[in-house]
Amino acid sequence: MSEFWIYFQIGLKHVLDIHSYDHVLFLIALAVPFSFKDWKRIILLVSLFTIGHTMALILSVFGIIAIKVNVVELLIPITILVTALFNLFTAGKSNKKESINLVFFIVLFFGIVHGLGFSNYFKSILGGTATSKLLPLGEFALGIEAAQIIVVFIVLVLSYIVQTIFRFSKRDWTLVMSAFIIGVVLPMIIENEIWFR
Repeated sequence: MSEFWIYFQIGLKHVLDIHSYDHVLFLIALAVPFSFKDWKRIILLVSLFTIGHTMALILSVFGIIAIKVNVVELLIPITILVTALFNLFTAGKSNKKESINLVFFIVLFFGIVHGLGFSNYFKSILGGTATSKLLPLGEFALGIEAAQIIVVFIVLVLSYIVQTIFRFSKRDWTLVMSAFIIGVVLPMIIENEIWFR
């Protein structure tokens, strides 16, 4: 049981680490267009992201996929930028349900990208064979899922407060938060070392 908590906490800390806030930024961009009444859809999106993240770690642990760190470090902020831009162009529009299958696929893919960013570290903290890493990987995934649900819950609470107390419309709140996220991730993309080689 103590080993479960070790990997569960690594998963929690991976998402909630203040120094690597890219994961939280992605979750904010993902959750900001939703409200509590959409909880089933947002939980499904978060779970798909976790599945993608875990798939990337499994593929990496078994040596099926390997990608250069600097490429992943560029792709991660791009996934955040794409999500925030999607919010800008769809804020206040009611036809979101039509494109939900595409959104599910994209979130799964973005989970794979984010998982690849953590794969080298994850492999370094685990010894043994690839198959012996599967159980800790599952425990780690549960920690990630729990942390993501915490972040999404906080975003939904903030959305509720801003929309009810401060009378922001859902559209305006989505636009403001998405623009803020774009402002944070653009320098991450521009300053990536891949451009300076």
